[in-house]
Amino acid sequence: MMPPMSYLAHTRTILALGLPLIGGHLAQFAIGLTDTVMLGWYGVAPLAAQTLAGSYFFVFFMLGSGFALAVMPLVAAKAAAGDETGLRRATRMGLWLSLAFAIAAMPAMWWAESILRALGQSDQIASDAATYLRIAGWGLIPALLVMVLKSYLAALERTQVVLWITLLAALTNGLANYALIFGHWGAPELGLRGAAIASVASQSVALVAVVIYAARALPQHALFRRLWRGDAQMLARVFRLGLPIGLTMLSEVSLFSASAFMMGWLGTVPLAAHGIVITVASGTFMVHLGLSNVATIRAGAAYGRGERQELARGARAVTALSLVFAVATITAFLTVPGPILSQFLAADDPARAEIVATGVALLAIAALFQLVDGAQVIALGLLRGVQDTAVPMLVAVFAYWAIGIPASYTLGFTLGLGGPGIWLGLVFGLACAGVFLMLRFWSRSVHRAALAA
Repeated sequence: MMPPMSYLAHTRTILALGLPLIGGHLAQFAIGLTDTVMLGWYGVAPLAAQTLAGSYFFVFFMLGSGFALAVMPLVAAKAAAGDETGLRRATRMGLWLSLAFAIAAMPAMWWAESILRALGQSDQIASDAATYLRIAGWGLIPALLVMVLKSYLAALERTQVVLWITLLAALTNGLANYALIFGHWGAPELGLRGAAIASVASQSVALVAVVIYAARALPQHALFRRLWRGDAQMLARVFRLGLPIGLTMLSEVSLFSASAFMMGWLGTVPLAAHGIVITVASGTFMVHLGLSNVATIRAGAAYGRGERQELARGARAVTALSLVFAVATITAFLTVPGPILSQFLAADDPARAEIVATGVALLAIAALFQLVDGAQVIALGLLRGVQDTAVPMLVAVFAYWAIGIPASYTLGFTLGLGGPGIWLGLVFGLACAGVFLMLRFWSRSVHRAALAA
């Protein structure tokens, strides 16, 4: 038996795999950031509408991403065991399930205006958000397929290509946004519609790029050969693993989406401030998410080889890295909030001062959940690696829906704290999830492994 890796060796391996994945997540985040910044320059009303529409779209994207994320631990375990047929089967059925989900979700994009009005949004914001979603909703199809193929490549530790493909998509989105929102380079000035078209274009470019790479770089897997042939056994396995992952992600995303809807009840300026701060917090979260993906890959490989001691060591190393970054983020949020927020608004915007003042308070509260947000996503990554998804789903639903959302409403409206109260509810939900999920991993996976050793 090989000697166990040192913590330093684990850290180096995590960073070697994780930095490209973090870069890829940041590049993906840059697509939404570009929309937020450019629409913020274009006007507060389009920014508010895109904030609401983005939250709505993200709910469906996260739920559908469960099947893509299920592919990651399955492919990692199959690759560790040398089972190329198994990893091909898992990836193909992930593509099948993702495509089926995206098609099923399209009516919700088309009739978003009625749904948003039923959720208490004003007629104007609901109408503008629906205008965006009727175009951007089509991007759900390529976005979910890209997610599956990125998971397949990441599980094979080909993380650098994931970064480059996402950078290509971000560049496409930025150029298309600049042309179509403002009408530059001879393009029509489409405003909110232009941002939606740019998003679909970037997702489509990413799909073409990742398909070409997978087909040419890994021909031995024959991933797209006879893709139409079903595999009921693997389809069921990916579904059973992926549905709880999707519901877990949905429960977290719904917490933030519910907060966006509640901020919308307070008015356009609070919603715009919320959109900026949630964008900033999402950017820092991408680092934890990249580390979570590495946790899934490394835990999946250790699980596939039966190396339980390595599972524990790797888990401690990736958790420590997440903690270090969280402390750095908290420091930035508390010491330089004004300069961070000011980057998202035009200098002559009449609502600039009010939005920044609201955003400073929200950013201070966002600093509170950096530690627990990182903890919960790292724990989820580790649990997915050992293919434990059902109980974590129940924990997430309880933490976010039974604690987080009611706390946001109670603090924001019943106790009259407004936007800061809504955000404090987010802290409560994330803290509960972080504690319970970490306890689940260390008590179930590692404690049992110690006994086995």
